[in-house]
Amino acid sequence: MSGSKITLTRRGRLNVPKDPIIPFIEGDGIGPDIWASAVRVFDAAVEKAYGGDRKIHWKEVYAGEKANARKEGDWLPSETTDTIADHLVAIKGPLTTPVGGGFRSLNVAIRQRLDLFACVRPVKWYRGVPSPVKKPGLVDMVIFRENTEDIYAGIEYLHGTEENEKVKSFLMNEMGATQIRFPDTASLGVKPVSVEGTERLVRAAINHAMSSKAKSVTLVHKGNIMKFTEGKFKEWGYALAKREFGAEDLDGGPWQVIDNKGREIIVKDVIADAFLQQILLRPAEYDVIATLNLNGDYISDALAAIVGGIGIAPGANINYETGIAVFEATHGTAPKYAGQDKVNPSSVILSGVMMFDYMGWKQVGRLIEKGLKGAIKAKRVTYDFERLMKGAALLKCSEFGDEIIKHM
Repeated sequence: MSGSKITLTRRGRLNVPKDPIIPFIEGDGIGPDIWASAVRVFDAAVEKAYGGDRKIHWKEVYAGEKANARKEGDWLPSETTDTIADHLVAIKGPLTTPVGGGFRSLNVAIRQRLDLFACVRPVKWYRGVPSPVKKPGLVDMVIFRENTEDIYAGIEYLHGTEENEKVKSFLMNEMGATQIRFPDTASLGVKPVSVEGTERLVRAAINHAMSSKAKSVTLVHKGNIMKFTEGKFKEWGYALAKREFGAEDLDGGPWQVIDNKGREIIVKDVIADAFLQQILLRPAEYDVIATLNLNGDYISDALAAIVGGIGIAPGANINYETGIAVFEATHGTAPKYAGQDKVNPSSVILSGVMMFDYMGWKQVGRLIEKGLKGAIKAKRVTYDFERLMKGAALLKCSEFGDEIIKHM
């Protein structure tokens, strides 16, 4: 096909040609609807930003139901992840989880196969979007969720299996574990948290804070209970800040402060359950969040609800060392709405904004955001917003894309 590959320089920076090839996965359920709307918005924004001097060459790759239809049982072909790795930057819609054996989650499988260790979720409110809280505008955070470890690693053993009995016997008989309350019926899982996994995630979060206007990086953990996993995540995070970024103790520690060319960045920590209160009570005190996999899942969706719901929440899965990044709609496949041209495409559209920013095409992202804000201000929106906005006009998914383009 025509177009050129994005490459990585020796210094680890993206080299983006004017005609990049970007692989995309359309997605299952509502995926075709939201992708059809989003890709028109992307192409229109690139055209408007660069007047024909730049163009995306979209390359479809397959996962989920489309992949299974092409070859039964192959829900995530190696060709798909190989192509993404070869082209570095990709974008995807929502994927179904196969019933029965095989993958627990195709989304998790993609992250693990490509070692996309940082799940990055910016969360901010767009004026006019319905919200359940009084001041959603106070929320403006970027979550860095560790993507490859924690209980999401998938190391689980089902009660009644030989593997589970081996693990249980080892824990009880050789390690002297007495905390398995009901050993005769217990399934078991393992929660790996490593120095390397922690450091690369916290490093990415601090680098983001230093390159943005962020005033703080917060390590969110449950280290008061899980001392050797989540507690060590906190300790290793602080140690990295000191060793690599010259952080110094703030008022005797454990909080630290980084001097970023005269601008202070505070590195602090908070217990996960307390943080879920803080995002409602004092959200303005938090900018960049670095957290473990399970915590990040909860926190991302809780914050998304504050600013308008998962339908407008973008996300990316990035390996900042290899440069490979997959941007994605963060919601599910919503099969009951499939083919109805009804749902809000904002999640994948705003993930596209993240993608263009990552590529260095920031002008494209600003045009898309301008268009989205204009459509919301005009109250010409999809059903999820229309039912909560007084005097709003109901648009189809495709029409909402047109409205965004109109307001660029």
